[in-house]
Amino acid sequence: MHIWLGTLRQWHWISSALCLVSMLLFAVTGITLNHAGQIENKPLVETREGQLPERLLNSLQADTPEDGLPADLQRWLEQTLDVQLAGREAEWSDGELYVALPRPGGDAWLSLSLESGELEYESTDRGWIAYFNDLHKGRHSGEAWSWFIDLFAVACVVFSLTGLLLLQRHAGNRPGTWPLVGLGLVIPLLLALLFIH
Repeated sequence: MHIWLGTLRQWHWISSALCLVSMLLFAVTGITLNHAGQIENKPLVETREGQLPERLLNSLQADTPEDGLPADLQRWLEQTLDVQLAGREAEWSDGELYVALPRPGGDAWLSLSLESGELEYESTDRGWIAYFNDLHKGRHSGEAWSWFIDLFAVACVVFSLTGLLLLQRHAGNRPGTWPLVGLGLVIPLLLALLFIH
């Protein structure tokens, strides 16, 4: 029994150590998300215009791709606008190229006319609070962050279940244990049943 309890404690403290910083981040962003309408935020919008070099424009007019970006066009756009276009979806329609560039805490897009070569680019930055709120939701944060959220959630489950087993182990000496655990279940349940419609 002592070995089992020692292993349980080890799983609990290791999972709590792994979860600590991220759990604080998710708790704080839970508050900022819940009060998003009350947090004043003035987005910074940057707009740029440009002209596609003639050789690239002639190349596109001669052979317009149906999807994806030609490598030379992608390089020019990345250097000109200081953006990363790898893996971004390019939409070609009605003589125009459109690329959406959403990201945590902001948004951007670029549009290129195949007739005139005119380039328009707009970038919106909504600030650090919006950035962390979007990370909380996994919004436009990529596959690596999505995997992190899943692994973090598993560590939280391990932390919670080992905590529950430790509570069970010590509940005999602490009579308030199960009423408090029950309260943690009953309060959100009642709020959901009574006030969420």
